[in-house]
Amino acid sequence: MQSKLAIVYALLAVAEARFGREQEATAAISALSDFGAPGAAATLAGASPSVLLAGANACAKLELADRIVAELGNDPQVIAAAAVLVQAEKNTNPFAVAIPSLCSDANLPATAELRGIIPLIDPDTVGSDVQNANAAQSLQNPFNADGLSVADISAAQGFTNFTAQGSDGSTAAPAGGNAGNAGNAGDNNNNNGGNNNAGNDNNNNGGNANCGATVTVTVQAPAATAAPADNGNNQQGGNGNDNNQQDGNDNGNNQQDGNDNGGNQQGGNQGLDFGTCTPTMDFQLGRPGRKPDEGTFLPTDPNVALGQQDALNPNIITNRICDQLTNICNANQAAKDACQAARAIVQGLGTKDATTADAFNQALGF
Repeated sequence: MQSKLAIVYALLAVAEARFGREQEATAAISALSDFGAPGAAATLAGASPSVLLAGANACAKLELADRIVAELGNDPQVIAAAAVLVQAEKNTNPFAVAIPSLCSDANLPATAELRGIIPLIDPDTVGSDVQNANAAQSLQNPFNADGLSVADISAAQGFTNFTAQGSDGSTAAPAGGNAGNAGNAGDNNNNNGGNNNAGNDNNNNGGNANCGATVTVTVQAPAATAAPADNGNNQQGGNGNDNNQQDGNDNGNNQQDGNDNGGNQQGGNQGLDFGTCTPTMDFQLGRPGRKPDEGTFLPTDPNVALGQQDALNPNIITNRICDQLTNICNANQAAKDACQAARAIVQGLGTKDATTADAFNQALGF
């Protein structure tokens, strides 16, 4: 009998540990009584437990975080308390749901200082070690969130064991899908949209990068004319004619010549150092786990793609590539800035096909 009671008490203790998640956020908001109208902080603090309930909409706490800043101001203490709420783990009811829900509304939170922070999840969830480590990092150093929801950012950082939930309550699988085959990243170098940009036929080369080498490239405008034939830094066979960007018939030669050390240097070696990585992505139809006509994006560099699932949304992959330039690639600041500029181009295009990958790669000189 005693052993049975011990088991019951142990189970109750575990269950209790995953409830009451709202206490830290409530306390942080309550401490803001010196800000805003009298009683405003207390009212907002009183609203926080309901948005952290197991059945609450995943976007509700982000909306409340925006309200905190809107009503109490953007003092650093207010921002810090709102950030605690954004990161807070929702209560978990394992008898009702098997995986957590993350907000898929890319407009939330609207407060710039709160964007890029992702939530903690129940440590019993598969993949929680990845998500919770990323969540802790995001509170100190938020991830790039331009055009991305909390769900998108989480997927881009390697966690996809969740349900994406909109502000209206609609749900979907994570944008990264269920392919989970990042190991194929190294095989995708020849899918460059069929070299369909006649004026830029050499820009999609370099997919077969030797990731152990330092990658140094120069951004080239898509319509730029070729460098003279004696350009010693050109690693596309050393033949200036093959690098003529106005010759739409050179695709085959460029693909072959581009395998010379992965096409790491394209045009002058003038300051963009991507470190040990090749910052390109590709678009493919019918990856493992996808429908034959379903196209997804993935980094071409296996190290950058490690742990990353393919994604329908190209912004997830460009975000991943730019983050990894800092995290693992040891790229210089000029390269990081160029990646952010290329990422913005993709976001502005709004397309989701091979030309999207081409545009990103070309903006980085590949």
